[in-house]
Amino acid sequence: MANVLPPCLLLALLLLPPALSAPHERGLIFNLDTGELCLQSAQCKSGCCHRGSGLSLARCAPKAAEFQECSPKSIYGVYYKCPCESGLTCDADKTIVGSITNSDFGTCQDPRRSSGSR
Repeated sequence: MANVLPPCLLLALLLLPPALSAPHERGLIFNLDTGELCLQSAQCKSGCCHRGSGLSLARCAPKAAEFQECSPKSIYGVYYKCPCESGLTCDADKTIVGSITNSDFGTCQDPRRSSGSR
């Protein structure tokens, strides 16, 4: 007698490839666009879940560009100022007091420029 797949297993095998082939499409929880509500920076395409104040809702926002205010990357996942774009560093107060008092903001700098190589 030939081996026959149960109907539920056959259905699962047919539906699995299309679900796995679209990892970069926007979802309900991850790959959120700028302006969409978020709870953690990992949910945002930009990598920054930003809130304007302690009472505002957090939304995905673009990372800070050179000379813009920034926050150092943190484990909390929600920022009052977004971290810097790739290749830039956030020159900020990185002490424990700065993170507790929420005053650890700085300015995005290009480390190659600040090292004096012009």
